[in-house]
Amino acid sequence: MKISALHIVLALFATTAVPLAAAQDTYPSKPVRFVNNFPAGGPSDLLTRSVAAVLQETMKQPFVVENKAGASGNIGAADVAKSAPDGYTVLFGIDTTFTVNPHLYPNMPFKRTDLKPVVVMASSGLLMGVNPGTGIKNLAGMVEAAKGKGLNFSSAGSGSPGHLAVEVIKEATQAKITHVPYRGNTPAVTAVLSGEVDGGVLATPGMLPHVQTGKITALAVTSRQRSRLAPELPTVAEAGLKSLEQEVLYIVMVPTATPEATVQTLQKGIVDALKRPDVQTRMSNLDLFFEGLAGTAASQRMDALYNRYGPIVKATGMKVE
Repeated sequence: MKISALHIVLALFATTAVPLAAAQDTYPSKPVRFVNNFPAGGPSDLLTRSVAAVLQETMKQPFVVENKAGASGNIGAADVAKSAPDGYTVLFGIDTTFTVNPHLYPNMPFKRTDLKPVVVMASSGLLMGVNPGTGIKNLAGMVEAAKGKGLNFSSAGSGSPGHLAVEVIKEATQAKITHVPYRGNTPAVTAVLSGEVDGGVLATPGMLPHVQTGKITALAVTSRQRSRLAPELPTVAEAGLKSLEQEVLYIVMVPTATPEATVQTLQKGIVDALKRPDVQTRMSNLDLFFEGLAGTAASQRMDALYNRYGPIVKATGMKVE
């Protein structure tokens, strides 16, 4: 049997094609951009940077974090939604961009279906606290005062988890609470300290130092479980108002058409990073609880929140200011 030059070329191609294809399909093979759709320095940003540092070490590629804040997370999410579905532009943020904003904004810059979850990384509650000058000592007292003379409560901004929490309280208790939005957690906490507002529903790490010095009276946390930073505080359920439970989910999203193999590689890398002791310590300091939900479980968790928050936004007339 004679072997022609053509046979030799075809044989060589057959032996090299698979390795070449495999190399081309390896993810990641170039820098990955993590878009965080909230300002630098907050819990979402700090968690994103912790994960990025680990992945850069384990996956041997640069993982660059870019903050694109604005419109309650819509600006950064729209950036990722319009990017190539290849796993090289990834959204790190919180669930309210997808569970609250579609009910709140009349003209969303993207559709919920444009992005899909890679993993729900973690969850956290918020801390409900009041200025000591109000004389309020517990959650029941807060509800009683709000039903009487009424109260003003701050949040980190219109459409923020704290804003939603205020509306959840109003809807569940029929209390008279006026929402006062601020540009971020720090000025919202300052407003409680100064007595500019009666209280606030805000991120626990920002409130706790002032609780410990007696400048803010803590009432409860909105999560299902007690805060790691302040385990002496009751949950809203323990304080008698389970309907007020509300948690913030820290999520990772990619364009819906992203290949499943890429999604799974990214998901595994992120979950492994979250389990590292140093990252676990960072999460504890931020009062975050590991979730690690992926695939259908992640989608179902977010869909349930979307369906829960829609009627609340509509019933309360919640608006972006």
